[in-house]
Amino acid sequence: MPHFEIHVNNVEEAKAFYTVLFGWTYTAMPGGEDMDYHLIEGRDIGTGHGLTGGMFRRMDTSPAPGTAIRGGTMTFDVEDVDATYKQALANGGAEALPPTDMAGVGRFAYVEDGQGNVVGFIKSEGA
Repeated sequence: MPHFEIHVNNVEEAKAFYTVLFGWTYTAMPGGEDMDYHLIEGRDIGTGHGLTGGMFRRMDTSPAPGTAIRGGTMTFDVEDVDATYKQALANGGAEALPPTDMAGVGRFAYVEDGQGNVVGFIKSEGA
C-alpha cells in the first residue's frame, strides 16, 4: 500500500484525533485547497518512507456510526493496543472491536474515528 487517504467531515477534528493516536503532522497540499487536502507525516508515513497518506474533506455524507465496515480499514502497528484504544475512546473515537488476542496474529482492536472511518491497531505476536 504505497498511499492511503482518509475521508473526513471535519479535517481539524480528524487531524487532532490521529495526532493523539499516532503523532502525525500535516501539510496542506498545494492545489488541494478545494478539498482541504493535507499530506500526512509520521513515524513510518510520508516523504522518505514507503507509504504516504492524505486526509481530506469528505465529498458526501458519512456512513452511519455503528454500521458494518464502510470501506477499507487501515491498521497500524502500535506499541500498546490497549493504551492506544483508550486514547482513541478518550479523544472522540467509538468502539468498533475492543482489544482482542488472536493466536498466530497478535493483539488488535478497531475504533470508529468520529468521521465515518474505522481504524485498527495491532501489536503483532512476537513483536
